[in-house]
Amino acid sequence: MRVSITAVGRLRAGPEQVLIDDYLKRFDKAARPRGLGPATVREVEDRKGGGMAAEGALLDAAIPDGAFRVMLDERGRQMSSPDFAKRMMHVAEQGRRDMVFVIGGADGLDPALRDTADLKLSFGPMVWPHMLVRVMVAEQLYRAASILGGSPYHRT
Repeated sequence: MRVSITAVGRLRAGPEQVLIDDYLKRFDKAARPRGLGPATVREVEDRKGGGMAAEGALLDAAIPDGAFRVMLDERGRQMSSPDFAKRMMHVAEQGRRDMVFVIGGADGLDPALRDTADLKLSFGPMVWPHMLVRVMVAEQLYRAASILGGSPYHRT
């Protein structure tokens, strides 16, 4: 199952980009034996300034048909890392070809797009900068692959 992070905005070179690249490279290596990956990042940008609705349309267009949609939202469900890993594997075992993690812009996700979610996921009740959320998703993907592979990376 292919995995992607689809987000509003362009990430410039810097520490966040270095971390994302590192975690996704680790994910690809650890996840491949379980039929997960590769992991990619897709970025969309509303150059016309249409707001959340325009961002939502661009995000929706970037999501492959039939993908399992995970919307990152502070009102979403909080999960433990082992539960997240199990959920990823369950989705893959159902035969889904794609799992997409969707991150909105500064104002969040368009409600119409958010309503198309298969899963609304929260990293807690705090609001996080959307560029940092990309790093957090990438790290959790690697952690999930490590858990599924029995690696000592995740300690309980």
